[in-house]
Amino acid sequence: MTVAFTLSRYIAKQFVLSVLLMLASLTGMVGLFDFLDLLRRASAHPNAGASVAAEIAALHLPYFTIIILPFATLLGGVLCFWRLTRSSELVVARAAGISVWQFLTAPLGCAILLGVLATTVVSPLSSIMYSWAEKLDQRYLRSDDGPLSIAGGSLWLRQSDQTTPHGIAILHARSVQFHNTALHIGNISVLRLDQNNELISRIEAPTGYLDHGFWVLDKASRVLPNELPTYIGRTVLPTDLTVNRVQESFASPDTLSVWALPSFITLLDRSGFSSIRHRIHFQTLLALPVLSGTMCLVAAGFSMRPSRHGGVARMIGSGVAAGFLLFTVSKVAEQFGKSGVLPPVLAAWVPAVAGLCLAIALLLHLEDG
Repeated sequence: MTVAFTLSRYIAKQFVLSVLLMLASLTGMVGLFDFLDLLRRASAHPNAGASVAAEIAALHLPYFTIIILPFATLLGGVLCFWRLTRSSELVVARAAGISVWQFLTAPLGCAILLGVLATTVVSPLSSIMYSWAEKLDQRYLRSDDGPLSIAGGSLWLRQSDQTTPHGIAILHARSVQFHNTALHIGNISVLRLDQNNELISRIEAPTGYLDHGFWVLDKASRVLPNELPTYIGRTVLPTDLTVNRVQESFASPDTLSVWALPSFITLLDRSGFSSIRHRIHFQTLLALPVLSGTMCLVAAGFSMRPSRHGGVARMIGSGVAAGFLLFTVSKVAEQFGKSGVLPPVLAAWVPAVAGLCLAIALLLHLEDG
């Protein structure tokens, strides 16, 4: 038992060092390419120089770390297990009666722990830094008015009507503009419904804007059922939304922390916005530890074949190809989830669980024949 524990600790140390080395190398490489692309974009803007491009690239690094972690776990695991097999350390351990499952427990636990740390610690840091990067990108490297102007078109909003018990207010604005940190809407229609979805009144206004906790509608008219329109001037509607929250709903989910996503998804659903992207991103972060553990087992299954059997290079190459194929399948499933074909939970978890089953089957074949 002491020998197995000492060996597992030794292998875990080698595994973690290999994964961190691969993670730093891949993140640095991707960050360099990102910096070169930002530098190319900055060359077209006189106010943006190399320092701005370097700052944005540096703020992207935690985000790249989360994306690259499964790759780093796969490649670092292949490097670690192949080196230990080549030096006959794993061969001697298995000849001494220590099974694959005994000395893989510690590396597998380390891989899952790295995924947990990426989800719970790196993800909040990444969301903050990615949000800062988006603001710098918007300020120096883009010429549009922001995410809302890019989305264009009209705005639909469903929220609770705080002036009516259990009531609902449905707001439709045919034009949306975001200028100087203020959200302006035009050609507005608001339907106020009671708890039985019966129409209470309709409010029409040519212009309006979102203030601190209120929709402010200018030159509004109110229409009651079976009555003529009545001019009521400026009116306000309480709301839970803020300009930042509305803007975030059109922005990338990567700008939100894993801890903030559940409440924000609830807010989006209550307000009538689509939350599919945010749900998939949240489930993907939750599945990251399982995906990291899966990559660890895939690396072990394809790299622990003794050198005297031959075909080691082909087997390691097959392991790397299988890992990349698994990552590709996860991205394809994510796109199916965003299109609404797959539920967000299935889109995020099925590739990781399927890869885990494949890796376990491969190790059972390797260990038990």
